[in-house]
This record gives sequence, structure tokens and C-alpha cells, in this order.
Amino acid sequence: MYTFVLRDRNSSVYAEVGKMLISTGQWRRLRRDNPRFNLMLGERNKLPFGTLGHEPGLAQLVNYYRGADKLCRKASLVKLIKSIPELESCCWFPESYVIYPTGLQTTAIPLQNGLTVQRKNVRTDDREVFLASYHKRQENAKRNVWVAKSSAGAKGAGIFISSDANELLDFIDTQGQVHVIQKYLERPLLLEPGHRKFDIRSWVLLDHQYNIYLYKEGVLRTSSDPYNSTDFQDKTSHLTNHCIQKEFSKNYGKYEEGNEMFFEEFNQYLMNTHNVSLENSILPQIKQIIRSCLMSIECAIGTKLLPYHSFQLFGFDFMVDEDLKVWLIEVNGAPACAQKLYAELCQGIVDVAISCVFPLSETTQKPSAQSVFIKLGS
Repeated sequence: MYTFVLRDRNSSVYAEVGKMLISTGQWRRLRRDNPRFNLMLGERNKLPFGTLGHEPGLAQLVNYYRGADKLCRKASLVKLIKSIPELESCCWFPESYVIYPTGLQTTAIPLQNGLTVQRKNVRTDDREVFLASYHKRQENAKRNVWVAKSSAGAKGAGIFISSDANELLDFIDTQGQVHVIQKYLERPLLLEPGHRKFDIRSWVLLDHQYNIYLYKEGVLRTSSDPYNSTDFQDKTSHLTNHCIQKEFSKNYGKYEEGNEMFFEEFNQYLMNTHNVSLENSILPQIKQIIRSCLMSIECAIGTKLLPYHSFQLFGFDFMVDEDLKVWLIEVNGAPACAQKLYAELCQGIVDVAISCVFPLSETTQKPSAQSVFIKLGS
């Protein structure tokens, strides 16, 4: 009998994985503070990595890789790409800069009387480099719209789009946290009917041996309203986040149920409108970007030499321009899942990432669902 603890009450994905493990009859759930577990389904930012793998006689597996935030925070991703030669010259990541608010305060060392003093943040950022690039584009009459995004933001929060550099920097200076300024994709591929923007979410599973698997299904998160290249404050035109669309657009759900289009329908759309298939045009680019990103940090986060093992589910978010070129927008380290895909995706996690470390007996072993994940080769 294997044992697991579930410490993340907010993850519907891992709640479902836990139910699937119990249903096999070979897994038992322990109290969340019990250290004698085989598997920890924990909360990303509250994992006791330092104590894992030290329980006598127990192999231990955890559902996150320590250090994977190098990819999963926007500012860290920009810094990573600029610091690794093989990524720095990549043509699939928009021009991006890390900006700190000029008035950002950081807590200094506590004083002897128990008080703390605040000092201005002295970290240098890319502000001047961004301005130089911005003015050069202006001089050359190039498209010059940018988007400012909070490094830790989610669900469309902390985003501002503008063609005015001063507006962008002023916005960041009022936010009190680090942001990324990124070149806005001004000529995106649009969906008809409706002339609408979309982005693509792909789920990626990294197993304990650092094998990379792409979930066979993906989802387009679509806008409800026409793309408006003259009004960048029109949220539902430019931001495809579900929460933005659902709250602000009266057309939410008009074109696709829940503003979601899945790969089979998208493939048919590409065949009808562009005479290309998803498999031959967009997916090869997605696979190459995923591999490049994850392989670039293997030495930093791999667990092959550690006393415990890790696996992790990532959400890679992409956009496609009018030339069918794929651009990486960001990486989510704890992605949610489209409702209709939960059962299949979670069963795939059990089969590919967990049962390969803790195999089930033949009497309860279900037919392998590994086919729902595509292993990305070297």
C-alpha cells in the first residue's frame, strides 16, 4: 500500500489526482502533517524540499521541481532567456524588459529596537535599455505598442497596453511591484467570425527522469469581441483571460462555449481558412519552444542526484501571428485545466508521472493512458 498527503486545497487538478489514486485500492491518504508518505501533492510555494527523501526506507515523490519558478515568473523568464546563450538568440519570445518601480521600498535589516527601516530599491533594471529600443523603433517608424505585465500577476491583473513609453513606465511606478514590458503582438492571427484574438494553452508534464511530455489536447482561449488596434484599453478586445471576458463582455460564450476552442476544431479551422494543418504548422513550433525552455534549466532543477524525485505539470501559453509564427507568452507552474479535460489529463498524470515510480499491481493496473501525452524526443 502506497501513501500520499494532499497539502494543496486550492488545486482541483491534484484533488482529482488524489481521488484517482484512492480508487485504485493501492493508495491511502495520510494526514497532511504525516512525514511517512510516498507522494506529496503539495502547494507550490510551501514545499519542504529540505526534508524530502530522508525518511528511512521510503522513496518520496513531490509534484513540483524546486527552482522551476525560473520559468514560471514573468521577470525570471525574461532574465533566464537573456542569460542563456542558446535562448538569448531565440526568435520565439517577444522583446522584453524587466522594470522595477522607481519608488519601490524594500525592508532593511531590523534595528536593535525591534523596528525596521525602509530603503529605496537600488536594483538596476532595463528601463534605459527599453527606452533606447522604444525610441529607435519610433525613429524607424516601426510598430511600437508594448504591454506591461506584473511579474507575479494572474487572471489579467496588472496589465497595461500602450504605444507611449512614458505611460507604460508611469503605470509601473504606481504599481509597487516588478513588471515586464514586452513587445505587443500587433498582428495576431484572428479567428472568424468575429475578427477575434486568442491564445493557446498547452499542458506539459515533466516526469521524475526529466522526460518531457506534451498533452495531446490543447485549448484556445478566445476573445468575445473584435480585435481593436486603435483602442488598447478595450480589455475584451486584447485580453483573452476567461475572467476578463466573462466579467466585461456581453458576448461571452457567443462564438464558443466558455470561450474555449479545442484542437480538433482549431485544426479544421486552419484547414478551411489557411490550407494548413495544426500538426504541420503550429505544433512543431510549440514542441520546439517547450523543449528549449525545459532543457535550458535541467542542470539547475533536475532531481536525479537528490534523495527524492519530482514531477510537475506546466501550462505553456502561446500566441500565433498572422504569418502562423508561434510566440511564447508565459509559463504557468500550477495550471488549471479546462473542465472537459480533467479526467483524461489527471489520469495521464497518474499513469505517466506517478505509477512509473510506484507501479500498481497487475490486478488493478488500468490500460495505460500514456497515449494522452506525447513524449518529446531530443
